[in-house]
Amino acid sequence: MTTSAERPRRPPAALLRQPACALALGFGAGLAPRAPGTFGALLGLPLAAALTQVSLPVAALVLMLLSLVGVWCCDIAGRRLGISDHPAIVWDEVVGMALTLLAVPLAWPHYLAGFALFRAFDILKPWPVGALDRQVGGGLGVMLDDLAAALLAGATLQLAMQAGVLAV
Repeated sequence: MTTSAERPRRPPAALLRQPACALALGFGAGLAPRAPGTFGALLGLPLAAALTQVSLPVAALVLMLLSLVGVWCCDIAGRRLGISDHPAIVWDEVVGMALTLLAVPLAWPHYLAGFALFRAFDILKPWPVGALDRQVGGGLGVMLDDLAAALLAGATLQLAMQAGVLAV
């Protein structure tokens, strides 16, 4: 395994031929030379928009299933890359972004605010996001910290809507 002091190498595109790695790398979004997590979160926006077409319970179930698949694929990709939370692994951002927007109207101000909040919580890692990031390993750890960031971002977004900062 690579230590955190070393800069992770960009993974080979050939990993995209392996289904678990293709998913974990966000179908190539994680191969972006800069800010792969941001590109992964961008990939979550159309997923969030698609989930507005189904009921809230169905959308929540889909996100739960995608999270469980994420534990599996992120674990496999992390082992193949030699770093459990390699920057190229972005499935956690894809699902986290969609979770952030789960109960939000399909409107660009809400999506923009949700995107900014999710990325801020994901990067800054306030409690409990940082604790989960440090204490839980493997694919579960990769997914859990982003799901926690998404819940914080989603709650903040809901509060902003309730306070009238964003129109409902």
